[in-house]
Formats: sequence, structure tokens, C-alpha cells
Amino acid sequence: MGSALVLDQFGDTNHLRLARIETRPLLATEVRIGVTVAGLNPVDWQIVESRALATVFGLELPMGFGNDFAGIVVETGPYVRRWSVGDRVFGGARGRAVATSIVLDENHPSLRRTPPTVSDLEAGVLDIAGRTASAVADALSVQPGETVLVGAAGGGVGSILTQLLVRHGANVIGTGSLASTDYIRSLGARPMRYGDELAADIAASNIPIAATADLHGTDTAQAAIRSGVPPHRVVTIEADQPPAGVVRVNGSDASPDALDRLLELISTKSLRIPIAATYTLDQFHLAISHQRSRHVHGKIAISTSLSNAS
Repeated sequence: MGSALVLDQFGDTNHLRLARIETRPLLATEVRIGVTVAGLNPVDWQIVESRALATVFGLELPMGFGNDFAGIVVETGPYVRRWSVGDRVFGGARGRAVATSIVLDENHPSLRRTPPTVSDLEAGVLDIAGRTASAVADALSVQPGETVLVGAAGGGVGSILTQLLVRHGANVIGTGSLASTDYIRSLGARPMRYGDELAADIAASNIPIAATADLHGTDTAQAAIRSGVPPHRVVTIEADQPPAGVVRVNGSDASPDALDRLLELISTKSLRIPIAATYTLDQFHLAISHQRSRHVHGKIAISTSLSNAS
């Protein structure tokens, strides 16, 4: 027996429940992974609230919850050749990651080996935010010395993106709340308050903005365009109706080697994956509420137990 978050009804995360789950026998090419860490992302609860979005991802009720995970291979099917029991792995399992164990085909496209120099906590929150940050960085095409405005720089995607841009030689202005000032500065960026006065603050800074990434809504994108940034150099990731001409990307636009490149940076301590908080599996409502607050410095993780994974 194992445990997993289960959703029986769309509309609200209060419909999620922690349930005991029978562990079925593996098919010939499947692996069972004991999940140690599951990472949360906005799309997780957005799926819960939208049957249409769930359908886009091929999900239907009853379903699980979450995507990002890290863990250990605890069982393999008879024809599995790629993995062995004890291998550390991470990746994405849409609609089922928050569980004590999950089953994937050995060639699942997101399943990767966790390097010995990367912790489960780092790997377990990396899949969506890492791919999205990498895709945004590529779309911005920033040159060393250019100044980039990053909206929501302190969030999960923003924390990674800001560091990537700084490493590339860009000057980064990161928007956030007053409480985020020191955190954004720790990422190597210059903090700037988000809100109605953003365009005026940009003008007052007298710093020409070459490109912009808006990681939540469209306010930063609109302020950047009013400040003279060409729309084709503005990138959004969470905008239903972005300004005309801007570039829209998501994690699926990342290059095939995006996570491998991030792992190398993490392994050499050239990139840190900030964890805002870690919750236990039975604290999932607190974890989701914290993540939904949008006032998170980095990533939210849920730690599970391998004792119930078999």
C-alpha cells in the first residue's frame, strides 16, 4: 500500500484528499519509484480548478496531483534495462507526483538520473521551473551588458531565470514586493517594486531596458512596452491575453538538453535552487496555500516517506 493525493471533483483544491492506494503489479517495462520529494507549481492547482486545462494535459477524474518529483527506483519490470533498483531519479509525472510512489515506463521522456552532487530536494522541484526558466532565457536572447527586466523575479521560475541571466552577463532588474528586496538582490539583481508605478520607476531609474520577462500576468510586460521595450523582446509565460507582438513560451519550449545544462550548474554550485519551504505529505493543504500565495521566494516542496512506498 502507498499514499497519494487524489482528486475526485474539479473546482477547488479542497477537493483533494490523501488516500491509501493499492500498488499494482508492474508491466514488463515499468519502474516503481519511491518518491522522496515532490515540487509544486502554479499549473498543479490550475488543473484542479479547470477541467478544460486538465483535458489539455490528457488528465481525467479521478486523478492525482503534481508533476515534479525526485526519488529512488524501488522495483523494476522484468524487461527493464535502463534502470536498476536503487537508482536515484527525477522528472515530471503530470497529475500524480505527490504520492509515496509512482509508476512510469522506463523510457518515460522526463525520467532522468539524479547526479550524486544534486540533492533530491533540488532535483524534486526542478522539472517545470527549470525547463521554463531555460526556455525564457533562450527566447530573450540577451547579450552580455544588456539590462533585462524580470517580473516576479523571486518566484520559482524567476529565481532560476535571474541567476541564468546574471551568469550570462546581463544586468537584471527584478520586480517583487518590498519583502522580496533582499532576496532578489541575493540573486544578483537590482530590486524594483511591482505595481502601478512600475513604468514610472523604470523611467526614473534612467536605465534603458533591452528585454523583459513577465513571469506572472501581463503588468510587467505592459509597463516594459510603455517604457519603450520592443514587444518582440518581451516574453510571457502566464498570460491569457498578452500584449500584441510579445513572445509566449512555456516549459515545453525548452531545448532537449535544458535540464542537463541546469544539473551541471547545480552540481558545480554555479546555480542554486532556493527552497522557500518543505512540507510533509499530510500538510499538503498548507503547501498548496503557501504556493498559491504568490509570495514565495523560490520553490515549495513536499517531502514524502519511502516507508509506505512498497
